[in-house]
Amino acid sequence: MGEKKLVRRRDLILLAVLLLIGAVMLGYWMLRPADLNGVAEVSVDGKVVMELPLKTDTEVVIDGYGGGEHPLVIQDGKADMVSASCPDGICVRHRAISADGESIICLPNRVVVTIRGGEEGVVDAVG
Repeated sequence: MGEKKLVRRRDLILLAVLLLIGAVMLGYWMLRPADLNGVAEVSVDGKVVMELPLKTDTEVVIDGYGGGEHPLVIQDGKADMVSASCPDGICVRHRAISADGESIICLPNRVVVTIRGGEEGVVDAVG
């Protein structure tokens, strides 16, 4: 009998095939288009004032509680608050949202933009 090889040729081929399948799946996951069936639900002072489909690029101005203005841009399946009349501007510094349940909130003007039915959300941490 000959020497046993630690790694056989068939093992290397199997490993290469598994790595290729993993790379294709990762590439698809990273490059897949956003789920454009969701909507951006806009509420002011707890009342829903509009629902905007993520599949349609649009720009609207949201009138906040007490007269504040918030331009909201929906582009490429994501909602983004581009400017605001509030003093802190935290809502403007928030990244664009597209996943189900994500929100952009402006407390001073009582404006909340929440995604409903968009991409599947990602868990940030488990506690």
